Parts: sequence; structure tokens; C-alpha cells
Amino acid sequence: GILSRKFVCAIIIIIMRIHRACRWKYSARNIGRTIATGFAPQEQDAQNRARQAETMLILGIDPGYAIVGYGLLEYQNNRFRTVDYGAITTPAGMDFSQRLEVIYQQMQALLSQYRPQAMAVERLYFHNNQKTAIDVAQARGVILLAARLQGIEVFEYTPLQVKSSVVGYGQAVKKQVQEMTRILLHLPAVPKPDDTADALAMAITFCHTNGNQLNRFARRGVGPI
Repeated sequence: GILSRKFVCAIIIIIMRIHRACRWKYSARNIGRTIATGFAPQEQDAQNRARQAETMLILGIDPGYAIVGYGLLEYQNNRFRTVDYGAITTPAGMDFSQRLEVIYQQMQALLSQYRPQAMAVERLYFHNNQKTAIDVAQARGVILLAARLQGIEVFEYTPLQVKSSVVGYGQAVKKQVQEMTRILLHLPAVPKPDDTADALAMAITFCHTNGNQLNRFARRGVGPI
């Protein structure tokens, strides 16, 4: 009868109110979660991607034909993380063209393994021994070729620039540069051989020289600043 219909309507109204209340609580929880994190999920993803884009991987190189020092650094938010360092070596008795081949092949393998975004290398300057200078120039040439073929931009620095950037003093001696490199990278000891420490200093120089533009540099991809 009429009472039965009123009873059914009352039950339906109660159910609808409960349903609305549940939906409001669910929405409130979602809003609270968004406010607590400060960003909606889409904004957080965008921030994570931007943070990854701002991380750079730089390979420092100290060129030579007997020993090629290399040092790989990750740089983010003005902080360094040492990824890898070491040296490519060739024996003195090996034919010089074969030594160049070894350097080229091992450099290609290193670049393929880590895919750095930039290479920092010492600018060539003339020694008293012209033959040594020519041989180093040839080794440096195959290193630059390996970088070029993998699309990695090369940045060159003089010894004066490295000393000024790492130590803050252009007349610093080699041991001072190496010790400051160890301190900046929180290493237990100065890396050996010396060529390896020099390569890490080269990578640090890139970061210090271009630090105020690294974010823009990383976002747009490799290229000169």
C-alpha cells in the first residue's frame, strides 16, 4: 500500500545519501593526497623527467699515445659522482699505427658503453720535443674521431683553464690540481696513473666552466655553449 511505497522511497533516499557521502570522502582523500605531495601525478612525472634531463655525464680525456687517461663524471645540482676512471695503454714496442688503432678501438668501446653527453679534452700545445707533440696530436686525432662518429661534442681546455677551474689559481702545480681533484670527488687517494687524475680534472673543468648553463645544455642536447 501507500506505507510500503513510502518505506521503499525512504530506503532509496538513504542509499543515495550514503553513496554521495562515500564519493565525497573518496574525492577528499584524493585532494588531500595531491596537496600533501604538492603536485598532481602528471606534474610529478614531468618533474622527474626534468630532473633526469638535468643530469649530465661528462668524459674527461688526457690524450697521449702511450697512456690515454679518462675520467667519467656524473654532474647534477652542483654535485659530482665519479662513475669510472682509468687509462688506455699501448706498449712502447708496438708499431705506432697499431697503437693508434688500439686507442681508437678502446675509445669507441668506452663511448659506446657510457654514452657521455660531452667530452672534455686538453687543448694541444707545442712541446720542446716536436716528435712527441706530433705523436700526441695523432693520438688526439683518433680520439676526436671516435667522439665525432658517435655524435659527442668535444670541448677543449688549456692547462691554465684547468688549474684556474679546479684549484682557483692559474699557477698551481700538478700535485695541487691532483689533490684538489681528489677532494672534490671525495676519493680516498689521487687516482693513478697521473693521466687519469688529469682526465678527471678535465671533466671537472667542463662542469665548473659551464655550470650555470648545464640545465639548458642538457635539455637541448649536446652542443657548444
